[in-house]
Amino acid sequence: MYILAFDTTAESCSICLKKNDVEVAKFIKRMEFGQAEVLLPEIKKLLDSIKIKFSDLGLIVVCVGPGSFTGVRASLSAARAFTIANKKMPVTGVSAFEAYLYALAQDELCAHNAVILETKRADFYYQLFNEKREKINEASAMSREDIIRELQNKKVTLIGDGVERFLATPTGLSLHAIKIEFYPPIEKLASCGVQKLNEGLIDFPKPMYLRAPEVYSRS
Repeated sequence: MYILAFDTTAESCSICLKKNDVEVAKFIKRMEFGQAEVLLPEIKKLLDSIKIKFSDLGLIVVCVGPGSFTGVRASLSAARAFTIANKKMPVTGVSAFEAYLYALAQDELCAHNAVILETKRADFYYQLFNEKREKINEASAMSREDIIRELQNKKVTLIGDGVERFLATPTGLSLHAIKIEFYPPIEKLASCGVQKLNEGLIDFPKPMYLRAPEVYSRS
């Protein structure tokens, strides 16, 4: 089965094609803006590069956020377009938290695994998982101080594109492992989607918005 996974929610446009568990093609470009314009042409290039058609795909996996509002909308709009083109195509959403979590090796996991994502504001997007990759809390936007308070007196692994800023000054936390990734690992996003398919959890992806968008007015 061919799996197509893509993400435009972070500062990148990431696309991965897998055949079962084997990665066969990938495109990643770090970019702050313009992901929507790049996504569909690059998907076509990847499909052409391994000589398959859209109808050959068995599953589409899309990152639902959190991230930029424009990026989340771009990914979900593309997913919606694919379902219009082929109403029988299975499509599922995976959060950036899940994709980062699945980038942790077995020896990097511990009882408390915190995924910390950049918001480009004073706070962070944050979610905590156990050693079985099960969520301990609901995803939220939290201040650095509140995250530190929640993780005090726990052995913890940190992963995500917000970890570097989070650790810019001492936290006093007991750290088991640190893994800094600057965008959700697209191959892990694909693997999460396959797991959802196998568990019968396929549902059309819904955006993960953890805060309202900023609206600027002219004075």
